[in-house]
Amino acid sequence: MAALARRSRRFMSSSSSSSAAAVASSGSWWKDVQPAARDPILGVTEAFLADTHPSKMNVGVGAYRTDEGKPLVLECVRQAERHIAGSNFMEYLPMGGSVVFNDHSMKLAYGEEASVLADKRVAGIQALSGTGACRLFADFQRRFKPESHIFIPVPTWANHHNIWRDAHVPQHTFRYYDPVTKGLDFAGLMEDVKRAPEASVFLLHACAHNPTGVDPSPEQWKEISALFKEKNHFALFDMAYQGFASGDTNRDAQAIRIFLDDGHQVACAQSFAKNMGLYGQRVGCLSVVCDDTQQAVAVKSQLQQIARPMYSNPPLHGALIVSTILGDPDLKALWHTEVKGMADRIITMRELLKKNLVEAGSHLNWQHITDQIGMFCFSGLNPEQVDRLTSQFHIYLTRNGRISMAGINSNNVEYLANAIHEVTREEEAEKAA
Repeated sequence: MAALARRSRRFMSSSSSSSAAAVASSGSWWKDVQPAARDPILGVTEAFLADTHPSKMNVGVGAYRTDEGKPLVLECVRQAERHIAGSNFMEYLPMGGSVVFNDHSMKLAYGEEASVLADKRVAGIQALSGTGACRLFADFQRRFKPESHIFIPVPTWANHHNIWRDAHVPQHTFRYYDPVTKGLDFAGLMEDVKRAPEASVFLLHACAHNPTGVDPSPEQWKEISALFKEKNHFALFDMAYQGFASGDTNRDAQAIRIFLDDGHQVACAQSFAKNMGLYGQRVGCLSVVCDDTQQAVAVKSQLQQIARPMYSNPPLHGALIVSTILGDPDLKALWHTEVKGMADRIITMRELLKKNLVEAGSHLNWQHITDQIGMFCFSGLNPEQVDRLTSQFHIYLTRNGRISMAGINSNNVEYLANAIHEVTREEEAEKAA
C-alpha cells in the first residue's frame, strides 16, 4: 500500500509539472480573451454615477422612478410579501416553474375567457423575466424549426439581437420606425412582411415599443394580422409593458387578442419587471399557442428540457408575489390602480416636456413626444446633440436619443427642456433657413 501511495504521489507530481509546463510553454489559457464591449445602457449609468454635478440627470435606464426621483415598491407587492412571508417552503420549483403563476400570467396576456386557455391549447412555463422568455423561445425555434429565420424590427431593444445570435438563429430586420415623422413606417413594415419568405418568425412588441414608444393602431394591427395569415408567418410578442403603457392591461394586450381572434398560433414573452416593479426578481413567462392539448403538452415538455441545462428551474419568490397579487381580487384591483398611476405619471411627463420645450422658445415639432407611449421617448436627437447634453448639461442618455421618461419629474423637466432647446438650436436654424 505504501509503495502504491508513493507511485501515486509521483504520478500526480509529474502530471502537475507536465501540465504547468504545457501551460507555460503555450502561454495563458485565456490570453486571447479581450474585454467585452461596454453595454451602452450600463455605460450611461456608470458615467452618471461618476458625475458630481448637482443638476445631473439620468434618463438612460428603463426603471421607474417617482416624481421625487426615487425607486418605487408597489403597495400591492408589499402586501403580497407580508402575505407569503413564512408561509411557504423554499423547495425547488419544477422545471416549468409555478403552475399557478403560469396560469395567472397567461390569463393576463390572452384574456380571462380566452378560448385557447379554456381548450388547454397553450404551453406555458415560467422564465427569467422577458429576456429569459425570449431566449427560451429562440432555442426552441432553433431546435424545432431550424430552417426558420427571425425578423426583428428596426430599431429594437439591443438585447434581442444578442439573444437570437447566441441561439444561432439567422436574423433579418424589417422596417418599423420612420425617423422623418418620428412615427410608424407602416408602409415599409407591410412591404417587408410581404417580402419575407413564407412561414417566417417575426418578433413584435405587443405595446410600448422599446426604444421608440411607437405602436401600431388597432386598425393597423388588424392589417398586419391579415398579412401574417396570408404569408403563414409566426408572431412572437414580447410584452414587457402590459398595463404600464396605457394604464389598461386589456388595451395593452390588444395586438395579441387581435391575432388570436384571427386564428393565429402565437407565442408571448412576458415580464413583470416594469408593470409590478419586480426588476430584480427576474420573473416572466413564455407561452406558445398550439393546435390542441396534446401538442401543448409536448411543447411544454420540450421547453422544460431547454430550460433544464440553462438554469434547471426558475426562482420562487417573484412567482409567489405575482401569483398572490393576481390571485387575490383586492390585491389585483390595487395593482391595476397602481400600474395606472405609473402610466399616468409617464404620460404627464410627456405633456410637461413638450409644454416646456415650447415655452423655452423651440419652434421644432415635438408632437411625437406625446404621440409615443410607454417608458421611452425616441426624441429624434442625434448622437452629437446627445453628446452635448451630456458634456454641457450633465444629462445622460443613450446616443440614439432614447429618453427614459421615468427619469423625468416635475423638478427637472424644465431643465431638460431648456437643455434640449439649446442643443437643437442649430437644427432649428437650418430648418428655418
